[in-house]
Amino acid sequence: MKEVMRFLGKFIFIFTLLALLFSYAMFQGGFTSWFLFYSFLPIFLYTLGLLLYPIKNWKVSRQLSHHVMRAGDGVSITIMIDRKTAFPLYYCVVEEAFPKTLNKVDNRQGKYKYLDQPNKLHVNRGIKKIVFPGFKRSIQIPYRMENIPRGEHQLRAIRIRTSDVFGLIKKEHIFQVSSELIAYPSERPIHLEEKSSSFEQGSVSSFSMNLKNTNVASGIREYMPGDRFSWIDWKQTAKKNDVMTKEFEQEKSTDTLIVLDACYVDGLNVLAFEALIEVGVSMMETLRRHASQVGLLSIGEEVTWFPVQHDPTKHEWVRKHLTRLQPTKTQPFSLKLKEEMLKVTNNFFVLLIVNRFDEPLKDTVQQIKLRKKHVSILFIQAEKRISKEEHQLLRQLQQEGVGITVLTEKELIKNPIEVSGL
Repeated sequence: MKEVMRFLGKFIFIFTLLALLFSYAMFQGGFTSWFLFYSFLPIFLYTLGLLLYPIKNWKVSRQLSHHVMRAGDGVSITIMIDRKTAFPLYYCVVEEAFPKTLNKVDNRQGKYKYLDQPNKLHVNRGIKKIVFPGFKRSIQIPYRMENIPRGEHQLRAIRIRTSDVFGLIKKEHIFQVSSELIAYPSERPIHLEEKSSSFEQGSVSSFSMNLKNTNVASGIREYMPGDRFSWIDWKQTAKKNDVMTKEFEQEKSTDTLIVLDACYVDGLNVLAFEALIEVGVSMMETLRRHASQVGLLSIGEEVTWFPVQHDPTKHEWVRKHLTRLQPTKTQPFSLKLKEEMLKVTNNFFVLLIVNRFDEPLKDTVQQIKLRKKHVSILFIQAEKRISKEEHQLLRQLQQEGVGITVLTEKELIKNPIEVSGL
Protein backbone atom coordinates (compact mmCIF):
# COMPACT_ATOMS: atom_id res chain seq x y z
CA MET A 1 0.00 0.00 0.00
CA LYS A 2 2.82 2.37 0.83
CA GLU A 3 4.43 1.72 -2.56
CA VAL A 4 1.18 2.52 -4.37
CA MET A 5 0.70 5.76 -2.40
CA ARG A 6 4.31 6.76 -3.05
CA PHE A 7 3.89 6.10 -6.79
CA LEU A 8 0.67 8.14 -6.95
CA GLY A 9 2.30 11.00 -5.05
CA LYS A 10 5.20 11.20 -7.50
CA PHE A 11 2.86 10.86 -10.48
CA ILE A 12 0.71 13.75 -9.25
CA PHE A 13 3.80 15.81 -8.49
CA ILE A 14 5.12 15.46 -12.07
CA PHE A 15 1.82 16.32 -13.66
CA THR A 16 1.39 19.26 -11.30
CA LEU A 17 4.74 20.71 -12.43
CA LEU A 18 3.86 20.11 -16.08
CA ALA A 19 0.43 21.73 -15.60
CA LEU A 20 1.94 24.77 -13.89
CA LEU A 21 4.46 25.29 -16.68
CA PHE A 22 1.75 24.85 -19.31
CA SER A 23 -0.52 27.31 -17.51
CA TYR A 24 2.31 29.83 -17.36
CA ALA A 25 2.86 29.50 -21.13
CA MET A 26 -0.86 29.83 -21.84
CA PHE A 27 -1.46 32.92 -19.73
CA GLN A 28 1.88 34.61 -20.31
CA GLY A 29 2.08 33.87 -24.00
CA GLY A 30 5.00 34.88 -26.17
CA PHE A 31 8.01 33.04 -27.50
CA THR A 32 9.93 32.89 -24.22
CA SER A 33 7.24 31.16 -22.17
CA TRP A 34 6.47 28.58 -24.87
CA PHE A 35 10.19 28.02 -25.45
CA LEU A 36 10.59 27.21 -21.74
CA PHE A 37 7.62 24.85 -21.86
CA TYR A 38 8.89 22.90 -24.87
CA SER A 39 12.44 22.89 -23.52
CA PHE A 40 11.39 21.27 -20.25
CA LEU A 41 8.89 18.93 -21.91
CA PRO A 42 11.53 16.21 -22.75
CA ILE A 43 12.73 16.31 -19.14
CA PHE A 44 9.20 15.83 -17.86
CA LEU A 45 8.58 13.02 -20.33
CA TYR A 46 11.84 11.30 -19.30
CA THR A 47 10.92 11.70 -15.63
CA LEU A 48 7.51 10.21 -16.31
CA GLY A 49 9.11 7.35 -18.24
CA LEU A 50 11.54 6.67 -15.36
CA LEU A 51 8.62 6.64 -12.94
CA LEU A 52 6.85 3.99 -15.01
CA TYR A 53 10.05 2.03 -15.78
CA PRO A 54 10.10 -1.21 -13.68
CA ILE A 55 13.65 -1.87 -12.49
CA LYS A 56 12.34 -4.83 -10.49
CA ASN A 57 12.13 -6.73 -13.78
CA TRP A 58 15.89 -6.64 -14.19
CA LYS A 59 17.74 -9.92 -14.06
CA VAL A 60 20.48 -9.60 -11.46
CA SER A 61 22.99 -12.36 -10.73
CA ARG A 62 26.28 -12.80 -8.91
CA GLN A 63 29.31 -14.78 -10.07
CA LEU A 64 32.07 -15.88 -7.68
CA SER A 65 35.57 -16.90 -8.70
CA HIS A 66 35.29 -19.78 -6.22
CA HIS A 67 32.84 -20.79 -3.51
CA VAL A 68 35.16 -22.81 -1.26
CA MET A 69 38.37 -21.46 0.24
CA ARG A 70 40.45 -21.32 3.39
CA ALA A 71 40.01 -18.64 6.03
CA GLY A 72 42.13 -15.64 5.11
CA ASP A 73 41.76 -16.09 1.33
CA GLY A 74 40.10 -13.63 -1.01
CA VAL A 75 37.41 -13.99 -3.65
CA SER A 76 36.61 -12.08 -6.84
CA ILE A 77 32.92 -11.33 -7.34
CA THR A 78 31.10 -9.97 -10.37
CA ILE A 79 27.56 -8.59 -10.20
CA MET A 80 25.79 -8.91 -13.55
CA ILE A 81 22.71 -6.90 -14.52
CA ASP A 82 20.65 -7.72 -17.63
CA ARG A 83 17.66 -5.64 -18.70
CA LYS A 84 15.38 -6.14 -21.66
CA THR A 85 14.64 -2.49 -22.42
CA ALA A 86 17.48 -0.09 -23.15
CA PHE A 87 15.86 2.77 -21.26
CA PRO A 88 18.51 5.47 -20.73
CA LEU A 89 19.68 5.74 -17.14
CA TYR A 90 21.93 8.48 -15.81
CA TYR A 91 23.47 6.43 -13.00
CA CYS A 92 22.93 3.40 -10.79
CA VAL A 93 24.22 2.72 -7.29
CA VAL A 94 24.81 -1.01 -6.78
CA GLU A 95 25.29 -2.12 -3.19
CA GLU A 96 26.08 -5.57 -1.85
CA ALA A 97 24.31 -6.51 1.38
CA PHE A 98 26.85 -8.43 3.46
CA PRO A 99 25.86 -10.74 6.32
CA LYS A 100 27.14 -10.12 9.85
CA THR A 101 29.36 -13.19 9.58
CA LEU A 102 31.61 -11.22 7.20
CA ASN A 103 32.03 -8.27 9.56
CA LYS A 104 35.54 -9.29 10.56
CA VAL A 105 38.83 -9.93 8.82
CA ASP A 106 41.14 -12.92 8.95
CA ASN A 107 44.72 -12.26 7.92
CA ARG A 108 46.03 -15.68 8.91
CA GLN A 109 48.57 -15.72 11.75
CA GLY A 110 48.85 -11.92 11.60
CA LYS A 111 45.49 -11.59 13.35
CA TYR A 112 46.89 -13.04 16.56
CA LYS A 113 48.79 -9.82 17.21
CA TYR A 114 45.40 -8.62 18.43
CA LEU A 115 44.61 -11.68 20.56
CA ASP A 116 44.11 -9.36 23.53
CA GLN A 117 42.01 -6.91 21.46
CA PRO A 118 39.85 -9.00 19.10
CA ASN A 119 37.50 -6.06 18.40
CA LYS A 120 40.22 -4.51 16.24
CA LEU A 121 39.50 -7.17 13.64
CA HIS A 122 35.84 -6.19 13.32
CA VAL A 123 34.98 -4.21 10.20
CA ASN A 124 31.80 -3.04 8.52
CA ARG A 125 32.24 -4.45 5.05
CA GLY A 126 30.50 -2.43 2.39
CA ILE A 127 30.67 -2.55 -1.37
CA LYS A 128 28.94 0.32 -3.10
CA LYS A 129 29.63 0.96 -6.80
CA ILE A 130 28.35 3.74 -9.04
CA VAL A 131 27.87 2.88 -12.72
CA PHE A 132 26.58 4.93 -15.63
CA PRO A 133 24.50 2.53 -17.73
CA GLY A 134 23.22 4.89 -20.42
CA PHE A 135 21.55 2.64 -23.00
CA LYS A 136 23.48 -0.51 -22.03
CA ARG A 137 21.41 -3.62 -21.54
CA SER A 138 24.15 -5.64 -19.85
CA ILE A 139 26.21 -4.26 -16.97
CA GLN A 140 28.98 -5.96 -15.02
CA ILE A 141 30.32 -4.69 -11.71
CA PRO A 142 33.45 -6.54 -10.52
CA TYR A 143 34.93 -6.23 -7.03
CA ARG A 144 37.17 -8.23 -4.73
CA MET A 145 36.76 -9.20 -1.09
CA GLU A 146 39.84 -10.12 0.95
CA ASN A 147 40.53 -11.79 4.31
CA ILE A 148 37.41 -13.94 4.42
CA PRO A 149 36.81 -15.22 7.98
CA ARG A 150 36.06 -18.85 8.82
CA GLY A 151 32.48 -19.96 8.40
CA GLU A 152 29.62 -20.39 5.98
CA HIS A 153 28.58 -17.01 4.62
CA GLN A 154 25.34 -16.38 2.78
CA LEU A 155 25.26 -13.46 0.32
CA ARG A 156 21.54 -12.96 -0.12
CA ALA A 157 20.70 -9.55 -1.56
CA ILE A 158 21.83 -6.78 -3.91
CA ARG A 159 20.37 -3.29 -3.59
CA ILE A 160 20.13 -1.11 -6.71
CA ARG A 161 19.17 2.57 -6.72
CA THR A 162 18.76 4.99 -9.60
CA SER A 163 17.39 8.48 -10.18
CA ASP A 164 16.92 11.16 -12.78
CA VAL A 165 19.37 14.04 -13.15
CA PHE A 166 17.46 16.35 -10.82
CA GLY A 167 16.64 13.73 -8.22
CA LEU A 168 12.89 14.15 -8.68
CA ILE A 169 12.31 10.44 -9.14
CA LYS A 170 14.30 7.93 -7.09
CA LYS A 171 13.85 4.23 -7.61
CA GLU A 172 15.21 1.42 -5.48
CA HIS A 173 14.83 -2.33 -5.45
CA ILE A 174 16.43 -5.15 -3.47
CA PHE A 175 17.12 -8.24 -5.55
CA GLN A 176 17.25 -11.54 -3.72
CA VAL A 177 20.38 -13.19 -5.11
CA SER A 178 21.71 -16.09 -3.04
CA SER A 179 25.35 -17.18 -3.11
CA GLU A 180 27.29 -19.18 -0.55
CA LEU A 181 30.88 -18.71 0.55
CA ILE A 182 32.51 -21.49 2.57
CA ALA A 183 35.78 -20.68 4.33
CA TYR A 184 37.37 -23.74 5.92
CA PRO A 185 39.59 -23.26 8.96
CA SER A 186 43.14 -22.42 8.02
CA GLU A 187 45.53 -25.28 8.77
CA ARG A 188 48.79 -24.16 10.32
CA PRO A 189 52.06 -26.12 10.34
CA ILE A 190 52.74 -27.45 13.84
CA HIS A 191 56.09 -28.62 15.13
CA LEU A 192 55.68 -31.31 17.78
CA GLU A 193 58.72 -31.54 19.98
CA GLU A 194 57.30 -34.63 21.61
CA LYS A 195 54.54 -36.97 20.65
CA SER A 196 52.85 -39.48 22.89
CA SER A 197 52.89 -43.10 21.78
CA SER A 198 52.55 -46.47 23.47
CA PHE A 199 53.59 -50.04 22.90
CA GLU A 200 51.31 -52.89 22.04
CA GLN A 201 51.94 -54.71 25.30
CA GLY A 202 52.31 -53.42 28.84
CA SER A 203 51.91 -49.91 30.11
CA VAL A 204 55.26 -48.54 28.95
CA SER A 205 54.90 -45.11 27.41
CA SER A 206 57.18 -43.18 25.12
CA PHE A 207 57.34 -39.67 23.72
CA SER A 208 59.38 -40.55 20.64
CA MET A 209 58.45 -39.72 17.06
CA ASN A 210 60.02 -42.98 15.83
CA LEU A 211 57.87 -45.84 14.64
CA LYS A 212 60.19 -48.61 15.86
CA ASN A 213 60.62 -49.57 19.48
CA THR A 214 64.23 -50.41 20.15
CA ASN A 215 63.87 -51.10 23.87
CA VAL A 216 61.32 -53.92 24.08
CA ALA A 217 62.30 -57.11 22.21
CA SER A 218 59.58 -59.56 21.23
CA GLY A 219 61.82 -62.37 19.83
CA ILE A 220 64.87 -63.25 17.79
CA ARG A 221 65.55 -63.89 14.10
CA GLU A 222 68.45 -64.38 11.74
CA TYR A 223 70.63 -61.42 10.94
CA MET A 224 69.62 -59.44 7.86
CA PRO A 225 71.56 -56.75 5.97
CA GLY A 226 70.71 -53.35 7.44
CA ASP A 227 70.28 -54.57 11.02
CA ARG A 228 72.20 -52.62 13.64
CA PHE A 229 75.23 -54.17 15.27
CA SER A 230 73.76 -53.40 18.72
CA TRP A 231 70.73 -55.56 17.92
CA ILE A 232 72.77 -58.78 17.80
CA ASP A 233 71.81 -61.28 20.49
CA TRP A 234 75.20 -62.79 21.39
CA LYS A 235 73.85 -65.55 23.59
CA GLN A 236 71.55 -66.88 20.91
CA THR A 237 74.28 -66.43 18.30
CA ALA A 238 76.62 -68.68 20.34
CA LYS A 239 73.91 -71.32 20.86
CA LYS A 240 72.77 -71.53 17.24
CA ASN A 241 76.19 -70.92 15.73
CA ASP A 242 74.61 -68.30 13.48
CA VAL A 243 74.27 -64.55 13.79
CA MET A 244 70.93 -63.81 15.45
CA THR A 245 69.41 -60.39 16.09
CA LYS A 246 66.69 -59.22 18.39
CA GLU A 247 63.30 -58.72 16.79
CA PHE A 248 61.51 -55.64 18.02
CA GLU A 249 57.83 -55.10 18.36
CA GLN A 250 56.31 -52.62 15.95
CA GLU A 251 55.57 -49.54 17.94
CA LYS A 252 51.94 -48.54 17.71
CA SER A 253 51.00 -44.87 17.73
CA THR A 254 48.57 -43.94 20.43
CA ASP A 255 44.97 -43.35 19.39
CA THR A 256 44.42 -39.68 20.14
CA LEU A 257 41.13 -38.01 21.03
CA ILE A 258 41.12 -34.23 20.59
CA VAL A 259 38.47 -32.48 22.69
CA LEU A 260 37.43 -28.91 21.85
CA ASP A 261 35.69 -26.54 24.25
CA ALA A 262 32.84 -24.91 22.29
CA CYS A 263 30.84 -23.74 25.33
CA TYR A 264 30.04 -20.03 25.45
CA VAL A 265 30.69 -17.98 28.58
CA ASP A 266 30.45 -14.25 29.21
CA GLY A 267 33.64 -12.47 28.21
CA LEU A 268 34.65 -15.17 25.73
CA ASN A 269 37.63 -14.16 23.61
CA VAL A 270 36.30 -14.86 20.11
CA LEU A 271 39.76 -14.62 18.55
CA ALA A 272 41.11 -17.19 21.02
CA PHE A 273 38.22 -19.45 19.97
CA GLU A 274 39.28 -19.06 16.34
CA ALA A 275 42.79 -20.08 17.38
CA LEU A 276 41.30 -23.10 19.16
CA ILE A 277 39.63 -24.18 15.90
CA GLU A 278 42.77 -23.63 13.82
CA VAL A 279 45.04 -25.45 16.26
CA GLY A 280 42.51 -28.28 16.59
CA VAL A 281 42.29 -29.00 12.86
CA SER A 282 46.06 -28.52 12.47
CA MET A 283 46.82 -30.93 15.31
CA MET A 284 44.57 -33.55 13.72
CA GLU A 285 46.42 -33.26 10.42
CA THR A 286 49.85 -33.25 12.10
CA LEU A 287 49.13 -36.34 14.19
CA ARG A 288 47.61 -38.12 11.19
CA ARG A 289 50.79 -37.53 9.19
CA HIS A 290 52.71 -39.23 12.01
CA ALA A 291 50.62 -42.38 11.54
CA SER A 292 48.34 -41.71 14.50
CA GLN A 293 44.64 -42.41 14.51
CA VAL A 294 42.86 -39.24 15.61
CA GLY A 295 39.30 -38.63 16.74
CA LEU A 296 37.50 -35.40 17.56
CA LEU A 297 35.00 -34.49 20.24
CA SER A 298 33.53 -30.99 20.25
CA ILE A 299 31.50 -30.04 23.30
CA GLY A 300 29.01 -27.20 23.12
CA GLU A 301 25.24 -27.04 23.10
CA GLU A 302 25.53 -30.05 20.81
CA VAL A 303 28.13 -32.73 21.38
CA THR A 304 29.69 -33.95 18.14
CA TRP A 305 31.84 -37.05 18.03
CA PHE A 306 34.08 -38.17 15.16
CA PRO A 307 35.40 -41.67 15.90
CA VAL A 308 39.08 -42.56 15.97
CA GLN A 309 39.72 -44.48 12.78
CA HIS A 310 41.58 -44.25 9.50
CA ASP A 311 38.84 -43.05 7.16
CA PRO A 312 39.75 -40.35 4.58
CA THR A 313 36.12 -39.26 4.23
CA LYS A 314 35.97 -38.41 7.94
CA HIS A 315 38.54 -35.65 7.46
CA GLU A 316 36.17 -33.78 5.14
CA TRP A 317 33.32 -34.16 7.64
CA VAL A 318 35.56 -32.79 10.38
CA ARG A 319 36.51 -29.76 8.28
CA LYS A 320 32.87 -29.00 7.54
CA HIS A 321 31.96 -29.34 11.21
CA LEU A 322 34.79 -27.04 12.32
CA THR A 323 33.78 -24.54 9.64
CA ARG A 324 30.32 -24.22 11.18
CA LEU A 325 31.31 -24.58 14.84
CA GLN A 326 30.53 -21.56 17.01
CA PRO A 327 30.50 -21.25 20.83
CA THR A 328 27.04 -21.83 22.28
CA LYS A 329 25.53 -21.36 25.73
CA THR A 330 25.07 -24.62 27.56
CA GLN A 331 26.10 -26.40 30.75
CA PRO A 332 29.65 -25.80 32.04
CA PHE A 333 32.30 -27.45 29.88
CA SER A 334 33.77 -29.34 32.85
CA LEU A 335 30.42 -31.00 33.59
CA LYS A 336 29.73 -32.02 29.99
CA LEU A 337 33.32 -33.20 29.57
CA LYS A 338 32.95 -35.49 32.60
CA GLU A 339 29.73 -36.92 31.16
CA GLU A 340 31.26 -37.60 27.76
CA MET A 341 34.45 -39.14 29.12
CA LEU A 342 32.38 -41.70 31.06
CA LYS A 343 31.07 -42.92 27.70
CA VAL A 344 34.59 -43.45 26.31
CA THR A 345 35.86 -46.96 27.01
CA ASN A 346 39.01 -46.96 24.87
CA ASN A 347 42.34 -46.00 26.39
CA PHE A 348 42.85 -42.90 24.25
CA PHE A 349 45.46 -40.23 24.63
CA VAL A 350 43.19 -37.29 25.46
CA LEU A 351 44.20 -33.83 24.25
CA LEU A 352 42.04 -31.00 25.61
CA ILE A 353 42.13 -27.69 23.71
CA VAL A 354 40.56 -24.94 25.82
CA ASN A 355 40.44 -21.14 26.19
CA ARG A 356 39.76 -20.96 29.92
CA PHE A 357 40.46 -22.98 33.03
CA ASP A 358 38.84 -23.23 36.45
CA GLU A 359 38.72 -25.46 39.51
CA PRO A 360 35.88 -27.74 38.26
CA LEU A 361 37.75 -28.35 35.01
CA LYS A 362 40.90 -29.17 36.98
CA ASP A 363 38.97 -31.77 39.01
CA THR A 364 37.58 -33.28 35.79
CA VAL A 365 41.05 -33.51 34.25
CA GLN A 366 42.34 -35.27 37.36
CA GLN A 367 39.52 -37.82 37.12
CA ILE A 368 40.25 -38.38 33.42
CA LYS A 369 43.91 -38.91 34.22
CA LEU A 370 43.06 -41.60 36.74
CA ARG A 371 41.04 -43.46 34.10
CA LYS A 372 42.98 -42.68 30.92
CA LYS A 373 46.51 -42.13 32.26
CA HIS A 374 47.50 -39.98 29.24
CA VAL A 375 46.02 -36.44 29.30
CA SER A 376 47.42 -33.21 27.89
CA ILE A 377 46.07 -29.68 27.72
CA LEU A 378 46.54 -27.03 25.06
CA PHE A 379 45.56 -23.75 26.67
CA ILE A 380 45.07 -20.89 24.19
CA GLN A 381 44.59 -17.35 25.45
CA ALA A 382 46.03 -13.84 25.28
CA GLU A 383 48.88 -13.45 27.73
CA LYS A 384 47.22 -10.56 29.55
CA ARG A 385 43.94 -12.48 29.88
CA ILE A 386 45.41 -15.49 31.69
CA SER A 387 44.53 -15.07 35.36
CA LYS A 388 46.74 -15.97 38.30
CA GLU A 389 44.26 -18.68 39.24
CA GLU A 390 44.56 -20.27 35.80
CA HIS A 391 48.36 -20.16 36.02
CA GLN A 392 48.23 -21.84 39.41
CA LEU A 393 45.78 -24.57 38.36
CA LEU A 394 47.78 -25.40 35.25
CA ARG A 395 51.00 -25.53 37.27
CA GLN A 396 49.41 -27.95 39.73
CA LEU A 397 48.28 -30.26 36.95
CA GLN A 398 51.71 -30.13 35.35
CA GLN A 399 53.26 -31.26 38.62
CA GLU A 400 50.84 -34.19 38.63
CA GLY A 401 52.09 -35.37 35.23
CA VAL A 402 49.56 -33.71 32.93
CA GLY A 403 51.16 -32.31 29.78
CA ILE A 404 50.55 -28.55 29.59
CA THR A 405 51.17 -26.27 26.62
CA VAL A 406 50.17 -22.61 26.78
CA LEU A 407 49.81 -20.80 23.46
CA THR A 408 49.64 -17.00 23.56
CA GLU A 409 50.01 -14.41 20.82
CA LYS A 410 53.79 -14.90 20.97
CA GLU A 411 53.48 -18.53 19.87
CA LEU A 412 50.50 -18.17 17.52
CA ILE A 413 52.13 -15.59 15.25
CA LYS A 414 55.02 -17.96 14.60
CA ASN A 415 55.09 -20.33 11.68
CA PRO A 416 55.20 -23.21 12.49
CA ILE A 417 53.55 -23.25 15.89
CA GLU A 418 55.77 -24.89 18.49
CA VAL A 419 53.91 -27.41 20.65
CA SER A 420 55.76 -29.21 23.42
CA GLY A 421 54.96 -31.03 26.65
CA LEU A 422 52.26 -33.30 25.20
